[in-house]
Amino acid sequence: MLSATAYTMWAGSRRAASWTASWSFASPSSTRGPKIALRRALSTTRAFASPPARDRTREIVAQTINSIGSKREANAYLKLFTSVSSQKFALIKIGGAILQDETIDELCRSLLFLSELGLYPVIVHGAGPQLNRLLEEAGVEPQFEEGIRVTDARTLGVARKLFLEENLRLVGRLDELGVATRSLSGVFTAEYLNKEKWQYVGKITKVNKNAIEKSIDAGYIPVLTSMAESEDGQLLNVNADVAAAELARALEPLKVVYLSEKGGLFDGEGGKISHINLDAEFDNLMSQSWCRYGTRLKIKEIKELLDTLPRSSSVAIIHPSDLQKELFTDSGAGTLIRRGDKIKKVTSINEFEDLEMLKTTLIRDREGLDAEATIDRYIDYLKENPFTAYYDDTMQCLAIVMPPNEDRPMATLATFTITKSGWLTNVAENVFAAAKKDFPRLAWTVSESDENVTWFFGKADGSFNKNGSVLFYYGCDFKDDAFAPVYEQFVAHGRAMLGDSNLESRLRRAAQAASESLGRVHATQQARG
Repeated sequence: MLSATAYTMWAGSRRAASWTASWSFASPSSTRGPKIALRRALSTTRAFASPPARDRTREIVAQTINSIGSKREANAYLKLFTSVSSQKFALIKIGGAILQDETIDELCRSLLFLSELGLYPVIVHGAGPQLNRLLEEAGVEPQFEEGIRVTDARTLGVARKLFLEENLRLVGRLDELGVATRSLSGVFTAEYLNKEKWQYVGKITKVNKNAIEKSIDAGYIPVLTSMAESEDGQLLNVNADVAAAELARALEPLKVVYLSEKGGLFDGEGGKISHINLDAEFDNLMSQSWCRYGTRLKIKEIKELLDTLPRSSSVAIIHPSDLQKELFTDSGAGTLIRRGDKIKKVTSINEFEDLEMLKTTLIRDREGLDAEATIDRYIDYLKENPFTAYYDDTMQCLAIVMPPNEDRPMATLATFTITKSGWLTNVAENVFAAAKKDFPRLAWTVSESDENVTWFFGKADGSFNKNGSVLFYYGCDFKDDAFAPVYEQFVAHGRAMLGDSNLESRLRRAAQAASESLGRVHATQQARG
């Protein structure tokens, strides 16, 4: 069913990889590696002075890699993260509550892991809960107007001292682990948001990227507070979420990560929302009775942010202990939010707006003997048989589902193709989710040698393996009457069970027939001498 070359982006299973294999890909690129390594050694001499400390560092990295996936899978994500300039990798916003929690140690180890891979996220943090506590201890009641802290001179003085202390504490924790960091100030330039209403509260007007870029180029992780300065040097308080959003607009990172104690957003039944495709789901989410207060505001703010960023950017809301899982696994950990794509659905060939685009999509990564003629015959087959196709505007991903029939009482995923770009924008998730809404029970087959077979394990309720092929299914039990014929056909025919509805089977048969024909011609020519 699947083209192996079409899935190289999401390679490998999530089984433990050996330390030797994993460490081989962990060094920075040859152009930056030696300079970074030297600067890191100079800036963190205390942390790397002794062999035991170095051994501890390697042990942490090894354990992390083993816990998140194989070398092949990690390489796929590293390839993604290193496909852009270093400052466009990731922005991580740390709330003040996280800085007080014991999970800060887990987060610091995750940042060590990233720095050892040559990845340097930009860190911005707040200290709201700590500031509330200090003000209350000083007999000052925190005041808010429209959700924004009123910051008088006394509050600003307490905040300035507190933010500096929290920043140095985080940097100190990272330094103890040997993570090279730079505490940056003066990154945000701001003007008064409304001096009469909120006093010393700023609205960011400019982000100084230069200091951030130079720090990352030198192999340091930048650590920022959300404090800003006016053009005349007046310190102004800025909400950390607001500062993170403005920083993201300036840097345009692939990942914007908000660390949350809850670990994500939740629906009306208390279930964690794993993924939100804003283009397709935003209006529906806003109409839900449970989407209120903080959840509603967060989704709206993230949409406003992502609307200003490239489509390749995404926002993740996760627990701090899940940073590696979010960055280096297909399933992620918390709530992933993307602009996404609106998925189209058609049930006849005539409904496709561009038939040539459909042919190009079906044939990509599948070139072979008689491939074009096979595609034409496949389209003729679809003209005569019921199907439902799902795809995005540019057909980065296409899925064709055959409905149940007399011989097979379960719907089957006959064809599924996606480009590398489609993986990067998460369109595969959106297409599969659209198909699942229409077909609560579905079966499909994949070659067990497919590098991305683990992605399909994550989509299935169960699977069977036979002679190098895997049968996947969801929405039913093995004992269900509807599943029995599917299983029997798989046992008897393997991946060929889908017959003419499966494009891969058609292409294999066509290539084999063409090869045999060429072989006979060649043999005849040799016989004639």
